[in-house]
Amino acid sequence: MLNLSSYNGNQYVGVFSCANENISLIPVDSSDTLVNDLESALQVKCIKMNIASTNLIGALVAMNSYGAIVASMASDSEVEMLSRHLAVYKLDDRYNAAGNNILVNDRGALINPDINPALYRDIADTLQVEVVAGTIAGQNIVGSMAAATNKGMLCHPDSTKAEFEVLHSVLKVKPAIGTLNYGSGMVGACIVANSKGGAVGFRSTPIELGRVEDALGIF
Repeated sequence: MLNLSSYNGNQYVGVFSCANENISLIPVDSSDTLVNDLESALQVKCIKMNIASTNLIGALVAMNSYGAIVASMASDSEVEMLSRHLAVYKLDDRYNAAGNNILVNDRGALINPDINPALYRDIADTLQVEVVAGTIAGQNIVGSMAAATNKGMLCHPDSTKAEFEVLHSVLKVKPAIGTLNYGSGMVGACIVANSKGGAVGFRSTPIELGRVEDALGIF
């Protein structure tokens, strides 16, 4: 299922929320509408919380079914709450907005090349996947430039063939290009998805929704 949605009127739902196959993290002030949109489309349980005392969960958390990488500014109480559900690693790096800088599914992770390579092992151990540095559409903020599930991947329209080859090798799903929110190529900021469904910004057009359904195998 694919639902049009927003976070309190903001169509960039991927900035404020993230999900794996079992749970979705959403800000504490999220509306019941967002909860219903996510739980019905993704078939997950929504957990209300903040990260680093902000509502920018999707920007600050990269998560798959095994673990979560969170910004180093996350508080101990926030980490403890998330640790009840899966392994958590605080990314102590200049580029620690994990959701913006890491694209991950249950098979692999592509990360910002500027992240300290000494941290790759800890990231890989937490997420239980191979970690490779790379770009999407020539940009290092790979988590914002694409959305990946265990069934497919939607990327910025300027993504290159060479980048697609790396993405397919690492995340083990077929990449495709598209936009959301009426022409935004930063699709990772516009969608929350897993292998069962997705919630996308309400400004997305029928053509864009069709591309999402095809790319992520959502029917």
